[in-house]
Amino acid sequence: MPNGRTAIYPGTFDPVTNGHVDVIERAARVFERVVVAVADNASKDPLFSVPERVELLSAVTVGLENVSVTSFHGLSVDFARSNEATVLIRGLRAVSDFEYEFQMALMNRHLAPDVETVLIMTDAEKAFLSSSTVKEVARLGGNVHGLVPDEVEAALRAKRNEQPRG
Repeated sequence: MPNGRTAIYPGTFDPVTNGHVDVIERAARVFERVVVAVADNASKDPLFSVPERVELLSAVTVGLENVSVTSFHGLSVDFARSNEATVLIRGLRAVSDFEYEFQMALMNRHLAPDVETVLIMTDAEKAFLSSSTVKEVARLGGNVHGLVPDEVEAALRAKRNEQPRG
């Protein structure tokens, strides 16, 4: 049952996977409002532009009435404060994610003690998914069906067809 709080789920989502969708759906059951925030982080060499990622996330969350999608640049805690959010959502896939997420949570607490980090573990069946792995499989012509929403699968296929063959 929602507790009246706004939660921000920041990430690059390049591309959004079924693991991300699982975390979004579960966060939507806990918080009154969830803002999925696409980070404008060019240092990660994204496949999809920020507007493309926002569009894909908007399409896959269309049935979740308390979820909105936008983009941001800068620190996620600053974005949270500007949206009057008190919680940052982070997804955990495996134990290997924990150390990084723990360090980020502590830094965010240092920067914004009023913003809590809540870690949501993805479903065990989706724990192996990562955006970078999905992109690599798609780039090499592998089957990503069932790993990403249908809209994302079609967008990956379209991106692959756009790339020059050499």
